[in-house]
Amino acid sequence: MTNLAAHASRLLGRGAIGSTPLHGGDLSEIQMVTLEGGTRLVAKSGETAKTEADMLAAIRAADVPAPAVLACDETMLVLELLPDDGSLSNTWADLGEKIRRLHAALGSAYGWEKDYRFHTVSIPNMYAESWPQFWAERRLLPSLPHVAASFVPRIEKLAARLGEILPTTPPPSLLHGDLWSGNILSYKGKTSGLIDPACYYGHGEVDLAMLHLFASPGPEFQAGYGELEAGWEARLPIYQLWPALVHLRLFGSGYSGMVDRMLRAAGV
Repeated sequence: MTNLAAHASRLLGRGAIGSTPLHGGDLSEIQMVTLEGGTRLVAKSGETAKTEADMLAAIRAADVPAPAVLACDETMLVLELLPDDGSLSNTWADLGEKIRRLHAALGSAYGWEKDYRFHTVSIPNMYAESWPQFWAERRLLPSLPHVAASFVPRIEKLAARLGEILPTTPPPSLLHGDLWSGNILSYKGKTSGLIDPACYYGHGEVDLAMLHLFASPGPEFQAGYGELEAGWEARLPIYQLWPALVHLRLFGSGYSGMVDRMLRAAGV
């Protein structure tokens, strides 16, 4: 039995008889653990396990599917195993409805009560009353010490202009925060769960920008989600710049071209 399965067994107070690695795990170890009696669940390691547990609870409180947290300590989550057939092709309309429901859950300010991280990349979440301020100070500018010098003045220029481009006080929607296809479980044409969140309250277009960065949801998703606000096309590369910067910092210079494209699309 692996250390992760043994850890899950101790947290649950139940014997484990086996484990199997699950897909993902770029930034953490994830395994399906089988308990005595045949029950299967998910064990996930991570330094921010308790914060992630709170985020999953927030998603579920918004009546959006996410795995239930069965046990948790400082370094590991034990989660409900949700069904997943691995295909989003027939799920886009349902996903649009679920994300619309998620974004209907509103906070009182932009941010989250705790900071978060993607492995070595810190994610400051301190609350801000202005959305352009939050996006500049909590998302774009913190990457300046970690990127090539040629990117620095361009990011600074864009950050200084955000008040002219982004809405000042959009509804502070509950965001998944890392909404790409690998974090969406589907089963028989329905969204069975959102996993690996990096939640905070902000402009709903942030989730949509991330979803469109690595996937092509198409008109079915749009029909489920509803009409977008005017000017969303101009905001799209600004919101996609954040995950591009994260990928650059995590995985190296192969993502420099993506960062450059987003900056050019944003006009800097």
